[in-house]
Amino acid sequence: MRVTRLPPGPDDRDRKSFPVSSPQPAPTAHTFQVDLRGLVDLLSHHLYSSPKVYLRELLQNAVDAISARHRLDPQAPGAITVQAGDRSLSVTDTGVGLTEADVHTFLATIGRSSKRDAEGRLDAAGLAGARSDFIGQFGIGLLACFVVADEITVLTRSAATPDAPVIEWRGSSDGRYTITTRPGSAKPEPGTTVTLVPRADAAQWTRVDQVIELARNYGGLLRHEVTVVDDRGERTRINETPAPWARAYGSPLARRQALVEHCKATFDFTPLDTIDLQLPLVGLTGVAYVLPEAVPPSRRAGHRVHLKGMLVSDQADELLPEWAFFVRCVVDAEGLRPTASREGLYADETLAAVRDALGVRIRDWLTGLSASDPALLHRFISVHHLAVKALARYDDELLRMLLPWLPFETTDGNVTLDEFARTHRTVLVAQTVEEFRQVAPIAAAAGLGVVNGGYTYDRDLVHRLPELRPGVLVTDLDPTTVTAHLDSVDPAAELAAAGFLNVAREVVGRFDCDVALRSFHPASAPALLLDNREARHERTRAELADSSDGLWADILGSLRAEAPRAQLVLNHLNPLVRRAASIGHRELVIAAVEALYGQALLLTRRPLRASESALLNRSFIALLDHAMLGHEAAGHEGAGHDGPGHQAGRES
Repeated sequence: MRVTRLPPGPDDRDRKSFPVSSPQPAPTAHTFQVDLRGLVDLLSHHLYSSPKVYLRELLQNAVDAISARHRLDPQAPGAITVQAGDRSLSVTDTGVGLTEADVHTFLATIGRSSKRDAEGRLDAAGLAGARSDFIGQFGIGLLACFVVADEITVLTRSAATPDAPVIEWRGSSDGRYTITTRPGSAKPEPGTTVTLVPRADAAQWTRVDQVIELARNYGGLLRHEVTVVDDRGERTRINETPAPWARAYGSPLARRQALVEHCKATFDFTPLDTIDLQLPLVGLTGVAYVLPEAVPPSRRAGHRVHLKGMLVSDQADELLPEWAFFVRCVVDAEGLRPTASREGLYADETLAAVRDALGVRIRDWLTGLSASDPALLHRFISVHHLAVKALARYDDELLRMLLPWLPFETTDGNVTLDEFARTHRTVLVAQTVEEFRQVAPIAAAAGLGVVNGGYTYDRDLVHRLPELRPGVLVTDLDPTTVTAHLDSVDPAAELAAAGFLNVAREVVGRFDCDVALRSFHPASAPALLLDNREARHERTRAELADSSDGLWADILGSLRAEAPRAQLVLNHLNPLVRRAASIGHRELVIAAVEALYGQALLLTRRPLRASESALLNRSFIALLDHAMLGHEAAGHEGAGHDGPGHQAGRES
């Protein structure tokens, strides 16, 4: 081994000598081999959602070719014709076409797009400019045809070269292709025709009716005329330009009617209203249709997004903020980026900015209704108040503007929060629906103002009320606030009912519940079940501990808390309770207490445990049995006094 010194350089003072071995042979360069069949399988099963996208890719290539030709000659024709038949399908455009060199470069090289070269220039004609003129930017569109066919024929004539020859390219799914020069009569005008013969397993996608449906779905907003021609020569126009929201109408009413018809044809519903959408910075235009009925916020929005007229996605839920689930949009944009499959939008800063801007537009429409159309606002809020509340939580201006319209469930009924605050300067908020159900009848009779804060967003909005209505006090409901309005009964009456109350405590004690006798209004309510949050948490813990074993049961047992028990409050003003308190038969007392406890449970509308459901069934059967026994006894007693013969027998 010998030691050699590196050549001197600017940092030679830092270099050291290293031992080196004998010169090694230079590595041999190799080229990746592409299995075209495997690549087509990858596209059909992983990149594209369905074989039907083949037609979208053909339309997209045709549109881009026309765009390229218009950069050469703005007066050039722009039309796309789809010839659909039983045995083949062809798509013809009046675009820029390809030369023989272009065919070798772009059709025979996977991933190379005719919209750009190695330096990012646009097309085979050497045109300079931005790629934003074109829909396709990934160079894989033609491969989508192999999803439905084993062979593709491209007949093309370039518009960029005078007297350009007609070139025929035939490509096979096994990776082979041929190029033939055809006479000028084969294609007299510049442009391209792509023809494919579908495989037997994909023939359904090239039927005339299917092709018309797919063309309308994908190309309904394309700026160039698209026509489908069948074997009999019957022509079907696919698109009408411009888009429905961009056309001129004789009156606002005519425009609204046209948009309503467009919504019905697109989404199959009649909109409550329409909202124009325009963002010039990204070339976005469109319309949002307000749903006429409420939908769950979690449901996917299903917005239709077109890119330069070509449908990119009909499930673009990322187009609007989550709170705007009450609208469905159709938009056409210039500046948004599609994903590689062109079946979705690329999530970047532009999309985020568009989402925020469209959210502002919908918010402005909503706030403007209070001044322009209060009746429509009332109808909208009656349907979509959940969406409005979701937005109003974070928007002071919107909350201040729409507060008089927002409905809440209260002890005064379903009223607006603004109206409720005028009557009750102190607003109590029940944190759960169950808690509100428990106290609502008693609180209403006592004049307390309680709002049900158990629904989504309601509690947060109620607690923000003092910011907008100074002088109003908002606090969470404490069950002790309600019990303070329950009057004690006369000691003599409670002493007389002591036996009944002892049995009652024994019965409901199995459910971690106490019993109290009070007087309260309304007198029609026989019992009230008061159950605070701590007691409910402890009950849930106990249930989980009983149903668990091993370590988990030990952990739950160690978390046991001395929480206050629930309380069954019997109303001494209720005639039924007073009669029950005077019963001397123990079994009947047990049945009556179980029935009263079960009714109080049902009034809370919370899910019943298995033991509670059994109690309800048991009490019902016991009371029914007692009633029937009493009826039979009364019948026997009546029979003993009726009839002269029987009476005579008793006297003898």
